[in-house]
Amino acid sequence: MERIVRTVLSAVLAMVAAFALVGAAGSAASAAPAAASRVVYDALGDSYASGYGVPPYTECGRSQSAYAVQLDGRHRLRLDDFVACAGATTTTLVTGGQLAALDADTDLVTLTIGGNDIGWSTAVTACLGGTDAQCAGTIGVVEARTTSQLPSLLDTVYAQVAAAAPNARVVVTGYPRLFSPEYGAYLAASPTELSTLNAAADTLDAVIAAAAGRAGFQFVDVRERFDGHGANSPDPWILGPSEPGALHPTLNGYKAYTAAVNSALGPVWLDCGGHRP
Repeated sequence: MERIVRTVLSAVLAMVAAFALVGAAGSAASAAPAAASRVVYDALGDSYASGYGVPPYTECGRSQSAYAVQLDGRHRLRLDDFVACAGATTTTLVTGGQLAALDADTDLVTLTIGGNDIGWSTAVTACLGGTDAQCAGTIGVVEARTTSQLPSLLDTVYAQVAAAAPNARVVVTGYPRLFSPEYGAYLAASPTELSTLNAAADTLDAVIAAAAGRAGFQFVDVRERFDGHGANSPDPWILGPSEPGALHPTLNGYKAYTAAVNSALGPVWLDCGGHRP
């Protein structure tokens, strides 16, 4: 009889242990999806965000070389909506429907915007192909727009992004300096004029960084990564004015953008599943 009791007790204990193992396995299985959760990522902006300059393109000048596409899959980032559009301004980003990509499930937003609002390309064109007076005059107009008009435009669109993606971390990228004056004159622009154009790019980035700070967004500065790789350098990461996609990054330029954003995100935040720290 005692042997039978021991046998039954052993069987019961074995069943309890088996159920415990099954429960543990079930818990581990249920935890696995959470551990492997993806960071929902939406990419907005203008041509510098769409990857313009490196064909082929889909709608809105979107390229597979864009920094958003290159970031996709890194550290569990999942590019959910890639809606950046060449030519976008702070206004057309909204009227063109880019904000529709965002919602409460968005974990990460990247945004490059502002260059088209100030007519930046007109200053570059005037300096590379016009007279000294045209160059100086156009830069003056562009810098005035940058400091007087752009801040409020950025404040407005940043507030709309924050409202559309209330749980997201928002990363705003700046623009590179386009030229390397140390390599001399370029077309009709003297080294001094190239330096003045670069200084105007610095002003643009400073205004964008300040607006990002007011919104509680993170600003990513890409300028140092392009040092020595201006359009007039021996190893340009900016396309020249006569090339398709003029004055936009090359593939190496977009890789520099990708590296800058990837570095700014940091492994700690990414490993936490993408939620705000």
